[in-house]
Amino acid sequence: MLTLTLVTILALALLLGGGVWIAFALLGTGWIALTFFGSFEPGPILASDFWGASYGWDLTALPMFVWMGEILFRSGLADNMFRALAPWLNRLPGRLLHSNIIGSGLFAAVCGSSAATCATVGKMTLPELERRGYDGNLAIGTLASASTLGLLIPPSIMMIVYGVVTEQSISRLFMAGIGPGLLLLGLFMTYLIGWSLLIGNRQQRAGQAEARMPLISKIRNSAQLIPLLVLIGGILGSIYGGLASPTEAAAVGVVLSMLIARGNGHFNKAIFLDSLFAALRTACMIAFIIAGASFLSSALSFTQLPMQLANAITEMGLSPTMLLVVLTLFLLVLGCFLDGISLILLVTSIIMPLIEGAGIDLIWFGIYLVIVVEMSQITPPVGFNLFVIQGLIGKDIITITRATLPFFLLMILAVVFLHLFPEIVLYLPQAMN
Repeated sequence: MLTLTLVTILALALLLGGGVWIAFALLGTGWIALTFFGSFEPGPILASDFWGASYGWDLTALPMFVWMGEILFRSGLADNMFRALAPWLNRLPGRLLHSNIIGSGLFAAVCGSSAATCATVGKMTLPELERRGYDGNLAIGTLASASTLGLLIPPSIMMIVYGVVTEQSISRLFMAGIGPGLLLLGLFMTYLIGWSLLIGNRQQRAGQAEARMPLISKIRNSAQLIPLLVLIGGILGSIYGGLASPTEAAAVGVVLSMLIARGNGHFNKAIFLDSLFAALRTACMIAFIIAGASFLSSALSFTQLPMQLANAITEMGLSPTMLLVVLTLFLLVLGCFLDGISLILLVTSIIMPLIEGAGIDLIWFGIYLVIVVEMSQITPPVGFNLFVIQGLIGKDIITITRATLPFFLLMILAVVFLHLFPEIVLYLPQAMN
């Protein structure tokens, strides 16, 4: 088992380090494992897994949600959110810094991509916050961390991928992400309020109070959020109420996103084609990685590595709590070098027998896994959100990473809360019964 483990890790590291596409790296690793340590021909298994990973009905929701996010990314929706939220945040400690958190959370709920959320919201809020005298590190930290919620708040591409490869209900995963998403938003905003009261206001780094706006103007500006709230409520409500499957809700979401973009004056033939081809490229890339991970999972199963690894760890007598601590550290290290989808697929290929053996609920584990992937989005050297912000403001990665550290720690705190109170994750999925 030790030889197989070392060869598998080394082969994957060499292929990824050599710049091989992730899907081909997973395929190559699985082929090596079967060729040298298995008793089956890899060709038929590869063909079977590619077919099995490509025709699942649940997977059809993936390109639709990606397309919806691409349309809204080009719709001017972020500008509407900032204008609608800013007047209501004026008297809250931290003021417009909360617009990064709430705006990113709302945009993430319909976009599903942390990088797109970070780029779209950041283009508008970072220059404006700097001009109004807000602390630069807090502006960076709130944007980088809150934009990761696109992975957690449904509809989430990561949850679709996890649900497909682990055969869990995508509808229940979507519902399970709502509580933890609100928890993270609450932790981020609580930290920001505390920082503003203790440090920011005293050092004049939390901005100045804006001129008061009449109530009727606030309400008029807030009306711009109605289409977005209708879209979110329609998607989640139809899934939770059993009126539509995730795929059907995604199709309706695409149509509604086109109407919203058209209403904002940001939808024409060019945007339609750009969003369509961008969604096609992203969905094909994800589907290809899923197929590669499926083959790697099958290859390792034929070599009995996951089962032997699970038995070895079980014999160590680790409690579920210690198992999660070790697993979190292991995933954070992997997250420094792999993107989120690859991390989820690699983990589910290897350790799912271990998780099932420990009696951990797979819906709960899926949410836990997505939050750890969120952490990897703000962890160098492969923290995508860090690169996006670097492109927006031009600062070095170390400075940006330092700004996101408090929010990284808050994500760890959220994982602790979810472990102590699993009902935060499981209440809504169980209520769907």
